[in-house]
Amino acid sequence: MGRPTENPDPFDLFRDWYDEANRSSVPMPHAMSLSTVRPNGSPASRMVLLSSFDARGFVFHTNYGSAKGGEIAASPRAALLFWWEPLNRQIRIEGAVEKTAPEESDAYFARRPRGAQIGAWASDQSRVLPFRETLEARVREIEARHEGGPVPRPPHWGGYRVIPRAFEFWTGREDRLHDRLRYDRTAEGWTTTQLNP
Repeated sequence: MGRPTENPDPFDLFRDWYDEANRSSVPMPHAMSLSTVRPNGSPASRMVLLSSFDARGFVFHTNYGSAKGGEIAASPRAALLFWWEPLNRQIRIEGAVEKTAPEESDAYFARRPRGAQIGAWASDQSRVLPFRETLEARVREIEARHEGGPVPRPPHWGGYRVIPRAFEFWTGREDRLHDRLRYDRTAEGWTTTQLNP
């Protein structure tokens, strides 16, 4: 693939790079760092998995009552970071965050492994867990409750979509003279800027 400046649309360029990461030796191309802002203004980051992406944005799923869910509710902005070491590439994405439609969350939840579905009900994500046995007992209770039938999506669990306002595509080069291409959304479309390493 050529240099990033050859593609004027950041979503198309992301798809090209993501497809290449999936074809390569990158262990988990869909793993991304999600950064949010706590109510006191300090940043918080953690790894999440990309569920899907399209021209509307980048979707991940979680417990709405988790720490990140609370931070997004208070300040609906986020930054994503993909790092694909075998390709010496990273992609940064910044933008607003919104919940996905319930129908989208339902469809994604239905495709999850049953154990993950049960775990979404059992885990009071980000809350203190004094004893592991408490969680394991909840898992057994939920398994028994839904034995022989489908597990519905919990009302406290669903998708978030990060709607990009900026992308940065980074390619490592010798002597730390890296390529950095930034895309910014404007009323007229996307503008591109080449950045110094």
